[in-house]
Amino acid sequence: MNDEKNKRPIRILMIAPEPILEPRGTPFSVYHRAKVLVTLGYEVDLVTYPIGQPVSLPGLRVIRAPALPGIRKVKIGPSLAKFPLDASLFLTVVWRMYLRKYDYIHTHEEGGLMGVILTAIFGGKHLYDMHSDLSQQMSNFSFTKSKFLIGCVEAVQKLIVRRADAVIAICPDLEVTVKKIAPGKPVYMIENVAVDEALPPATASDVARLRQQWQVEQNQVLLYTGTFEGYQGIDILLKSVVLVKDRFPNARYVLVGGKPEQVEKQRQLAQELGIMDMVRFVGQRPLEEMPQYMGLADILLSPRSEGTNTPLKLYTYLRSGKPILATDIFSHSQILNSQMAMLVPPTPEGLAQGAIALLNDPQLSRQLATYGQEVAEKNYSWPAFLEKNRKAYQDFTGSAPNEPVALPETVAAN
Repeated sequence: MNDEKNKRPIRILMIAPEPILEPRGTPFSVYHRAKVLVTLGYEVDLVTYPIGQPVSLPGLRVIRAPALPGIRKVKIGPSLAKFPLDASLFLTVVWRMYLRKYDYIHTHEEGGLMGVILTAIFGGKHLYDMHSDLSQQMSNFSFTKSKFLIGCVEAVQKLIVRRADAVIAICPDLEVTVKKIAPGKPVYMIENVAVDEALPPATASDVARLRQQWQVEQNQVLLYTGTFEGYQGIDILLKSVVLVKDRFPNARYVLVGGKPEQVEKQRQLAQELGIMDMVRFVGQRPLEEMPQYMGLADILLSPRSEGTNTPLKLYTYLRSGKPILATDIFSHSQILNSQMAMLVPPTPEGLAQGAIALLNDPQLSRQLATYGQEVAEKNYSWPAFLEKNRKAYQDFTGSAPNEPVALPETVAAN
């Protein structure tokens, strides 16, 4: 088998029970894991849901499970729609395993259970990419409060971690979880950081256009980007605006993201709080527009109220060279400190005090932004991400890939 591998690129079967590509955390993470692997010279077949925008990368083949009647989208986190989608995905993966010989299996999220089953049937080695604590998701997304069901998911997660040959953990908390479940298991801590490396920076005209579009030409802008799920703390953020309004009536909060029904819910809250003049709800925007919104911002916001996974946007925030205001919870503090960001209690009062402090002190804002950018360049850049993945895969496979390739600067095909 080793002689055969040396004559061709190493083949990876990647299993991702996600909509690839949609503008949210785990799909971005899957895409960039695939991108780094093909950049390193591996050949990747990505088997995924029949949902999401098409992607195009040399060395990457995207194979979609058959579309299912009545299922056109899948929400973030656990959902009933995932059961038939995962069943269809698994059958597609089995068929691929019969059609083609793969050297290694690389799975994401609950796809890890498929990896356990497939390696038991077909043999081979399995690398599990752990993006979250699956049992924690059940309560974080209010899918169920049943201790029995949560316990079942926890048992499945333990099985996946123990049976996988190695695990990638995307944040320190998950690395600790893996070591508790399976002491001695090879675990590689690789932050999901390379979201916007291929995107050009915003031009002055881009930023001026957005300022005019959202009527913030003469205003200080506090920017949030991301989903509007409950744990993101959007309601806490909006309540903090009431306290900022008296001190800085010229400030404007620009919120990028959220599904229409989620945005409408938060818009109603803003109306009840009497702060609609201070807030701009942008809705979901394409990934390629994110540098323009970053250029618009004076302060970047992450008001998350709970959870332990590091928000993907923090790495983009750090690279932007803008000051960060974030809640002082483990989700943030496992990578941020007081030299890199303004960390505050996850309350309206805490977020308001942090915003007022940064708006009052431009020098402090510059210091935080500069140091954060330096840390990001050293630890969370594309070269750093590439090197961490190279070392992990070389250790996992026991050999280096055939030859790295240069990829075009692209994120998604039209």
